[in-house]
Amino acid sequence: MNSPILAPIVALAAWTMVMWAWMYATRLPAMARAGIDGKAMVGSTGRGLRDDLAAAGELRACWVADNYNHLLEQPVVFYAVALVLALIGQGDGINLAFAWGYVGLRIVHSLVQVLINRVVVRFAVFALASLLLIGLVLHAAIALLHG
Repeated sequence: MNSPILAPIVALAAWTMVMWAWMYATRLPAMARAGIDGKAMVGSTGRGLRDDLAAAGELRACWVADNYNHLLEQPVVFYAVALVLALIGQGDGINLAFAWGYVGLRIVHSLVQVLINRVVVRFAVFALASLLLIGLVLHAAIALLHG
């Protein structure tokens, strides 16, 4: 099976790995500047590290980590529904366009969050992406109900 909708799945997974690398490229130097010794941290949480970095004036490094976490939240639904669409032979046409639109908007969302982090802009992009995801879910449900 080689459904066209598999390409946006891989693209979003690849973007998530870009954000993972960006997170560590910003977080580790920020920790050093803040005097946070990662080797001495025992039982700490991501939230605790975020608070420590923010208190040290290293909030921009937190934005990247926040975005990486966001890419592990709602996109899980995208991966699942896109795979369903691929499996039932509905991974082309409008579904493919919605999938690429979703991926593009998630990339824009990432860039907005890590570069300027204006919540109103971020929310608008997130809302548009969510509408495309809702469309994919509805198309999958309709195809399964009428299949």
